[in-house]
Amino acid sequence: MPIINLKDAKAGFSSLVDDAFKGEIVTITRHGKPVAALVSVEAAEIARKILEKKRSGLVAYLRTFPGGEFERNRSPSRDVEL
Repeated sequence: MPIINLKDAKAGFSSLVDDAFKGEIVTITRHGKPVAALVSVEAAEIARKILEKKRSGLVAYLRTFPGGEFERNRSPSRDVEL
């Protein structure tokens, strides 16, 4: 996985696109810190699909367990002095 700074990435962008097309992941840095990655369209689509998956919340997850029926506690909370 090549790591290249932004200035060099600008100068050799077409060769980096060729690398990404071949399946390489090119990491672009700014001031020594990774800020972007250049990947193929296929890799980007896979990542997008994974990120779009809707995750259930904690309550939905807990309801999958046996005895997962929860009743809301309707009693008022305690007063707390801060």
